[in-house]
Amino acid sequence: MSKVKNIPNNLTKWDLSEDPLAPLTDRQKDCLLSLEEELFPDNTIKAEQIDGTACTNEADKKSVQIERCQDLLEHYGSLEQKCIARKDVKYMSYLNELQARRDECHELCLQIEEALENFTMLFKQYSEVSDKTTSLYNASEQLDSDQRKLNTTIENITEYVKYFKDIDMMMEKLEAPTLSVNSEMFFNILNKIDMNIDFVQGNSSFKESNTYLIKYKHCQSKALSMIQNYIFNLFSKTTESILNLRDNDDSQDNGDAALALFYGRFQTILSKVKPVVEQIEAKSYKRQEYDSLLSECQQYYWSQRGLVLGTSVQKSLMFVKEKYNGDHCSLVRNSCALLLHASMDEYKLFYEFFSKPSSGLTAYLESLCTSLYDMLRPFIIHINHLETLAEICCILRIEMLDEHVQNNFEPLEGFGNVCLQLLHDVQERLVFRAHLYLQSDVLNYNPSPGDLAYPDKLKMMEDIAESIREETRQTNMKKISVSSNEDNTMEPVSRNHIVIDSIYQKTHMGNSPADLHGMWYPTVRRTLVCLSRLYRCVDRSVFQSLSQEAISLCVQSIENAKQEIEKRATPLDAELFQIKHLLILREQIAPFQVDFTIKEYSLDFSKVKTAAFGLLEKSSRFFTLSNNALLEFLLEGAPQMKEQLIDSRKYVDNKLKYTCQRLIQHATFMLIHPALKLLEKEKSYANANNSDKPQEHALGSPQDVAAAISEVLRIIKFKCPEIQQLMQLYLSNKETEFILFRPVKNNVCAAFTQLYQVLSKYYNTEELLLIACPLPEQISVMLSSSSLVHGKSTQTAAKKA
Repeated sequence: MSKVKNIPNNLTKWDLSEDPLAPLTDRQKDCLLSLEEELFPDNTIKAEQIDGTACTNEADKKSVQIERCQDLLEHYGSLEQKCIARKDVKYMSYLNELQARRDECHELCLQIEEALENFTMLFKQYSEVSDKTTSLYNASEQLDSDQRKLNTTIENITEYVKYFKDIDMMMEKLEAPTLSVNSEMFFNILNKIDMNIDFVQGNSSFKESNTYLIKYKHCQSKALSMIQNYIFNLFSKTTESILNLRDNDDSQDNGDAALALFYGRFQTILSKVKPVVEQIEAKSYKRQEYDSLLSECQQYYWSQRGLVLGTSVQKSLMFVKEKYNGDHCSLVRNSCALLLHASMDEYKLFYEFFSKPSSGLTAYLESLCTSLYDMLRPFIIHINHLETLAEICCILRIEMLDEHVQNNFEPLEGFGNVCLQLLHDVQERLVFRAHLYLQSDVLNYNPSPGDLAYPDKLKMMEDIAESIREETRQTNMKKISVSSNEDNTMEPVSRNHIVIDSIYQKTHMGNSPADLHGMWYPTVRRTLVCLSRLYRCVDRSVFQSLSQEAISLCVQSIENAKQEIEKRATPLDAELFQIKHLLILREQIAPFQVDFTIKEYSLDFSKVKTAAFGLLEKSSRFFTLSNNALLEFLLEGAPQMKEQLIDSRKYVDNKLKYTCQRLIQHATFMLIHPALKLLEKEKSYANANNSDKPQEHALGSPQDVAAAISEVLRIIKFKCPEIQQLMQLYLSNKETEFILFRPVKNNVCAAFTQLYQVLSKYYNTEELLLIACPLPEQISVMLSSSSLVHGKSTQTAAKKA
């Protein structure tokens, strides 16, 4: 028992500062402090609690006595309840505060409900007052609106009545004798009439609107007639004054005086006419009546101007005609210039009176220029000279249409139409005369002996050119010798030769006589001149057709001349003549930027003949219903249209190609015709299959063959330079000469190759040595060496000359 009683005493002594029963470590103390801070975060409460706890502990120590374990547990439970109570102190205080606030809120809600009831009663009273006020306001607004509508209706009625009341006032003013058309009052009346007509037309449902519309239309027509009479009187009086003054005064031939008379008089009435015309033009865009009036004024203006200028223009044209009688180009140029300036002046004068464009102006100016066409056309249709026609074409197309009409198209449109019509007539005449010219002076040209004197005329011209070059060379040599003497310098001989050779080369660098225009065959020269004239004067399609005809006729004339030259000279001269002129023709037509291809149409009657024979064979089926022979003839025997393209350039190229091939064949035959005879003899022998005849007699004896070979070599030696000299004389172009001579050389080498093979077939080695037929390589070297010898001999002869 004593032990049990000592338990509380021992518990109090467990943590004494001196001699504790269960001393705590520092860490354990820290843990207890941390636990206290966790349980009691507030320091003040903690201190109070600590103080209270101390007092309680002391009181407990005094009042509580623990004798049993159950007492300890009960005491511990009470302590635990106190501890929990201490922890819930703040929550209980917050709960008490919340309950107080809830009671306050409940009291406030009661007060709000009471206020809402008061507000509801007040709103009902306000709604009743507002409805009464709104109904009163709406009634006032309706009354005000009705009043405004009534006022508007009164104003509209007053405004509408005004349009019906103005008619009497307007008719009264239009009847006034003092009313002037060119016045502000008259223009205001016109505006009111137009405005009232628009109103009446827009309100046709009004009473008597049609009657008043007729009245206003009558006023408008009266006003328009006054304007028309006013403008017509001004134009007619001005015209009469000009005509009377021109008839009474003969000094009006002076240009300045005529200009002042014809244009100055009309400009004096410009200030009277222009304001009225401006009013008409401004209203013409909206009203047909004013547009018709404007057209009538313009037509009357043009009629008066025609009276003023018609006779004067004709007199001026007659004066130009007498002045340039015989000079058609000057006549065309000056007469066109006269009408050109007249058109420009008339255009300017018209737009001084009128500003609105009119298509009638072009018709008036064109009628004014018709006298130009009437005067020039009789001259044009009787001109036969192509150069004159071509020059007139250039004047009309380039000077008039391109330079003037295109740059001032509007004022010169009528003049341009007349010029274009004249140009078409000139072109038609030019095409007609060109066609006759090509037929008479190209196709049917009768050459003179001098035209066909080939190659004599070329040689003569070459000699003349060579003498001129020699004179030039000697003159240059004298200048060089004089300059060398003055400088007192001695040059080496090689240097002198170089100078002489360079001078000689420069003198030989000029054009060949065969390239001079004067040395061309006349038909070629005429054809090219004719084409050059036509190219600038006629349309592209017309030029293509004429160029095809001209080139074909020119080629035919060259062919005719070639045949005549062949009779007088050699075939080689004739062929070279044809090649040279075909080359000239091809070269000269190349710059023309047109297509020389045209289409020709023809009828093919080949099926007609076949169908006719078939019809005769089917005579039994003429009247049958099925397979009728007549119907088959009509369907199968109809002629067909064929389209054919003809290209003049290709025609010239093909003709040139054919002529070159013929020249190559002819030159080859000239050089090796004995060898060709041997080959033909071998060919005929092989075709005859003479097996009984010995082979050594196929080409003849070796001596005969050797003689033929030597003859060929002799011909090559002498004829080859002659052929090349002729080529140089006619063609005078190294490249062309090389192109033509190379096939000849190849043909000769090929013939000798074939001949060598044939001789090897029929003759043995000894006979071949006797024949001494050269190899193709040797022939090629021989041809080349003969060409070199020819070139050197030509240069030597030139130096000696």
